[in-house]
Amino acid sequence: MSSSKQPSAPPYRRIVAEIRARIVSGDLRPGDRVPSVRQIAQRWGVAIATATRVTATLRDEGLVEAKVGSGTVVSARVSREQEAGPAAAVSGPARPSVSRRDQALNRDDVVQAAVAIADVEGLDAISMRRLAAGLRVGPMSLYRHVANKDELLMEMADQAFGEADLPDPGPEGWRAKLELIARLQWRLCRRHLWLPRAVSFTRPLLAPNMMAHTEWTLRALDGLGLPMTTRFREALTLHALVLNVALPMADEAEAEQDSGVTLDGWRSKARPRTGELLNSGRFPHLAAIPEFTAADLDGLFEYGLARHLDGFAALLADRARAAHGGTAGGREGTDAR
Repeated sequence: MSSSKQPSAPPYRRIVAEIRARIVSGDLRPGDRVPSVRQIAQRWGVAIATATRVTATLRDEGLVEAKVGSGTVVSARVSREQEAGPAAAVSGPARPSVSRRDQALNRDDVVQAAVAIADVEGLDAISMRRLAAGLRVGPMSLYRHVANKDELLMEMADQAFGEADLPDPGPEGWRAKLELIARLQWRLCRRHLWLPRAVSFTRPLLAPNMMAHTEWTLRALDGLGLPMTTRFREALTLHALVLNVALPMADEAEAEQDSGVTLDGWRSKARPRTGELLNSGRFPHLAAIPEFTAADLDGLFEYGLARHLDGFAALLADRARAAHGGTAGGREGTDAR
C-alpha cells in the first residue's frame, strides 16, 4: 500500500457531500430548508465565498432551489427521482427537454449567467457544461449563441467593461481624465474579480466596450503633441497598472474558496511566525510598517496611479523643454519614437 497521502477535497466539496447525504437519506426532505450561506459559513467555519459555492453546487446538481419566503429548500425534483433510487437524486442537474427554455434562451442570457458564475466561483469555474447546468439547458444548445469558450470570455469581458459610463468629453485636463478612466476600471475589477485574468495585451480581445475604454484614453491625450505610439503605450501601461494591482483580489477570493480560510483567519494563524521574524531585529524597516499596509489594495492602487501620472507629467515636461530648445532627458528619446 502506498504511503503517499491523497490530496483532500476542497472544503466546499466536503460540505456539499454532507448536505447531499442528508438529502439522499431523507433526513432533509423536499421543501425542507437547507442551511443558508451565512449558516454554512458559521457552522463549518468557512468563508462566505466558500459557503456561496456550496449552495451554488447543490443548486446546479438539482438538489436545492430558491423559494420565495422560505430561502433555499430541498428541490421537489428530489422526491420524484428518489422513487428511482438514491443514485438518480444525485445524478446532476436536471436534463431539461430541449423545449421552451432552449428556445427562449438568448446570447445575453448566456453571457449574464457566465458572469454571475465567475463573480462567485472565479474564472476557472467557467465551462460550457457548468454554464449549461446553471441555465438548465443542454450543453449543445449554448453553441447556438457562442461559438466556444474563448468567445464566451470575450463577451463576458465586453459586458463588464460596458458597465462603466464613459463621460463625453470628461473632466478638463489630461491628468483628471486619466485618473477618471483608471478609477472606473478599478471599480470594475473590484466588482468582477475575474476580469484581470480575462484580459490579454498580446492577444487582445476584440471587444467593442473594452476598445471604447482604450479609444477614450487615447482621446484624453489629444493636444499633447505625443506620437500615437507613445499615446498607445500610455493607455496600455495605465490599464496594466489597474489589472496588476487587482490580481491579488482574485487570488485571495480563490484562496478562500479552496482552503475555506478567510484572510483574517490566515493572518491569525501566521501571526506567531510573523512576530518571530519581525521581532528578531533582522528586518527593522519591515517591522516598522503598519500591519495592514500590504493588504490595502485601494491604497496601493491610488499610490501607483499618482506616481505613474507624476512620471507621465515629467515626460511631458521633457518634451516641452525640448520644444523650446532645452535638452530632453534620456527617457524622452526612447518614448517619443
